[in-house]
Amino acid sequence: MAAHRFAVGDNVRIKGGFGAPPSAADMFRVTATMPPAGTSLQYRIRNEEERHERVAREENLEAVVIADAVGVAL
Repeated sequence: MAAHRFAVGDNVRIKGGFGAPPSAADMFRVTATMPPAGTSLQYRIRNEEERHERVAREENLEAVVIADAVGVAL
């Protein structure tokens, strides 16, 4: 069985952007890892501006690195 690429608390965004820097509306936090759907690992993700969580497959997500005010990755 494959291991999840993202962990609870990681920041991710749904793939398919146009190369623009992610905005707050594009960013999600992983709230839970879920069992696979077929061969695809799944996650529960949440955007802080929404009142609900979503389920997303791993191949549809990419990591987001958040930098602080001085440019240091958090």
